[in-house]
Amino acid sequence: MNLLLVGGSFKTMPIEMREKLAFDGPKLPAALNELSARFGCEAAILSTCNRVEIYVARAGAATALDADLIAEYIAEFHQLPYDQIRASLYALTNEDAVKHVFRVASSLDSLIVGEGQIAGQVKQAYESAQGGGTAGIVLHSLFQQALAVAKRVRTQTGISKGHVSVSSVAVDYVRQVHDHFGDKTVLVIGAGKMGALTLKHLRELKPERILVTNRSPEKAQDIAKECGGSAIPWDQLDDALVEADIVLSTTGAPEPIMTRRRFDGILARRSRGTMVILDIAVPRDFDPRIHDGDRACLFNVDDLKRIQEETLKERQEHVKPSEAIVEQDVARFLSEWRRKKNGPIIAQLRQEFEKHGMAVSADVLAKFNGKLSEEDKKYLEGAIKLVLNRILHGPISALAEEVPEPSKHTLREAMMKLFRLER
Repeated sequence: MNLLLVGGSFKTMPIEMREKLAFDGPKLPAALNELSARFGCEAAILSTCNRVEIYVARAGAATALDADLIAEYIAEFHQLPYDQIRASLYALTNEDAVKHVFRVASSLDSLIVGEGQIAGQVKQAYESAQGGGTAGIVLHSLFQQALAVAKRVRTQTGISKGHVSVSSVAVDYVRQVHDHFGDKTVLVIGAGKMGALTLKHLRELKPERILVTNRSPEKAQDIAKECGGSAIPWDQLDDALVEADIVLSTTGAPEPIMTRRRFDGILARRSRGTMVILDIAVPRDFDPRIHDGDRACLFNVDDLKRIQEETLKERQEHVKPSEAIVEQDVARFLSEWRRKKNGPIIAQLRQEFEKHGMAVSADVLAKFNGKLSEEDKKYLEGAIKLVLNRILHGPISALAEEVPEPSKHTLREAMMKLFRLER
């Protein structure tokens, strides 16, 4: 297996950089096809508000994939200087990459540990690679197992209990700002999955009104109906902002939907108190200069890190058993992969030894010229098989345990050459 992961997350780069590196909309299938064609490999891309990661793989380990070339591709694709992004990117290979993907899918590497959305985002990345025809034997195995690990962690530990998603923590932050909601108007901009999750938690606050707006009127109406809110036409966004006390924006539009100049006009029409804006979209929906701490308090994804620290303290007791599950499944995945890859070679090796063992048995029986009893014949065949199994045990065990490095000679190659096995 030759697996390489190159990417960056909230741990290594600020939101401004993550926005520039996002593979959203039509960018994703184009990037997948180009990666696969240029590097002759399988390819998948995970692009969320908190991370951008590219996974490339080749089933054979003969030629190593180059992390610098993948990083250069990322810069080229987004038309950014290579030197501007390289220091913020990390690169992991093979076992380290497998472990990282399993931890990401299990929300152990999330901004909010235990959040439930990342598994769905990993699944979506896998499905995009499947749909584009860029997922092969390595990535199929990797992502299927990663999703299985995520399910184990979620069901066997308490790490996902309570409100731990970005959207639910955002609502918890609003709860800290306002002590009551009976007279508040909430406006949700964007009716995608993140918006729907946010609405689910907002209903528990029992605000006076919930307004939903989206470029797709049908989506806005569907979600507003589910939460008992009202759908607002997209062209009435400014009017809705005039009435809103709390704004949760989750569109994922490629450019900001609200500029500073446009928002100044909205503020001039407002007679209500401070507007709290939680911009949890990447790229951001609101110009960051809108924040003044008085009339408008604007917060983005990175501002949630403070709350993440509190959440981590509460969930620390579940991290250790979750990590143990990941470790177990990494070992199981690597063992299974080596078994799949080396199975044909091991089978050939056994067949060759059994063929020679049968020849030796036939020679011995011929020399005794029928003087051996049936019991003696069975004993002879069993003894030869036992000797062969003992001879093969060491080489086969070493082959099963080997973690080959790309571009390095391997035990597999040595055995094929020594015993003249076919590829």
